Amino acid sequence: MTAHQSGNSPSGEPARLISDVELLRRKLRGDVILPVDPGYDEARRVWNGAIDRRPAMIVFCADAHDVIEAVTFARSANHLVAVRSGGHNVAGLSVCDGAIVIDLSRMKRIAVDPVRRVARAESGLSLGEFDAATQAHGLATTMGVNSDTGIAGLTLGGGFGKLGRKHGLACDNLLAADIVLADGRFLKASADENADLFWGLRGGGGNFGIVTAFEYRLHPVGPTVLVCSALHPYDRARDAMRFYYGFSANAPDELSVDAALVTAPSGERLFSISACHCGEVEAGERAVQPLLEHGTPVEREMATVPYLQLQSRGDSLFPRGRRYYWKAQFLRDLTDSAIDTLLGAYAHTPTAASLLVLQHVGGAIARVPASATPYANRDANYDCFPISIWDDPSDDDAAIQWAREVWNAIKPFSTGGVYVNNLGDEGEDRVRAAYGENYLRLTGLKNKYDPTNLFRLNQNIRPDATV
Repeated sequence: MTAHQSGNSPSGEPARLISDVELLRRKLRGDVILPVDPGYDEARRVWNGAIDRRPAMIVFCADAHDVIEAVTFARSANHLVAVRSGGHNVAGLSVCDGAIVIDLSRMKRIAVDPVRRVARAESGLSLGEFDAATQAHGLATTMGVNSDTGIAGLTLGGGFGKLGRKHGLACDNLLAADIVLADGRFLKASADENADLFWGLRGGGGNFGIVTAFEYRLHPVGPTVLVCSALHPYDRARDAMRFYYGFSANAPDELSVDAALVTAPSGERLFSISACHCGEVEAGERAVQPLLEHGTPVEREMATVPYLQLQSRGDSLFPRGRRYYWKAQFLRDLTDSAIDTLLGAYAHTPTAASLLVLQHVGGAIARVPASATPYANRDANYDCFPISIWDDPSDDDAAIQWAREVWNAIKPFSTGGVYVNNLGDEGEDRVRAAYGENYLRLTGLKNKYDPTNLFRLNQNIRPDATV
């Protein structure tokens, strides 16, 4: 670790800090990786290949004790702190130049109680690992759409998924959490214990501490679910999108219907509709029949597939190491003008891998009061976002500019809200847009639990002395 990396310039300070790191190593059950250590370059990588940052050190924690030691060390050294579980954030907020990265990815214990339908899961688990453990008992809860996403960031920001319209967000199914605070204290948070903090953890992100374990409510799901899809040519996409709007707006809670403008390997642009029904199969077949019958799709499918397969279907579209950028906003309706805007915008996508996505929400999510959790945008029906995907760094400017232009074009049709887990580095106003009237209450919690803003490498809620 250099003097520059450690933030210390006086003579002798780097040597003292290295000595402190060795002391930290001896306290940990996990490991510390420095820039001079083998494996550092691999250890600092995150999912988004466009992120290339060099932290001062990475602390791989084995348990909550290690997290306490890492937080205490970082606070005493006055370091920036980044927290990483799956590292799937598009802005790469889990890694920062010169920061101490507290990495939870080795904390993967999970215990499932099939009688109580409850899972206790450590924060290093991926969605795929969590789903595999719960599906062994025929159970699941809302957990994202890519199997290598970490459960921690997903849950703390709200947590979309195929089960959301039936069973609510991941945060709606959170029963309790273990957390390490900025001052090194270890607390449990639930409806009965530190209830104010528990409220803040259900959508408020990593602003209040480092959650080391979650306890979730589970639901009977699978082992198979019904899926249905239709792929429409671009010259008939307007009609297909109008159908999608009406079909999805009237869907039962068991049916989640996402859509996207996509490009085939041949270069042909298409409109894709994909549905998942998490209820009884015969009811699902009746529910998706209009999707199969509408228009003249170039491809259509209806099948029952393992829930675990459904949860990993999108992985090939978003592999680790490619370059990604997106900007998101919520829509309540999909008007003809909005449809025309989306179609016109996607016609100029700079890369074939890029998408323009409509993620279906509503249902049970919308029936929870906006003030019940920090996740405030419960009146939305769609999360709409252009996703730029590319490989060559020389394409960075064009890829990012396209996504920003599409976002601006769609903005007149949005609710003004945004899903905090889909935010990039977009400033305080957009963070406030994620939380709406809940922002003031979150600021009060920040004042109480992290008044020095140690945990600020996130979608940050800043302490405010006036609250």
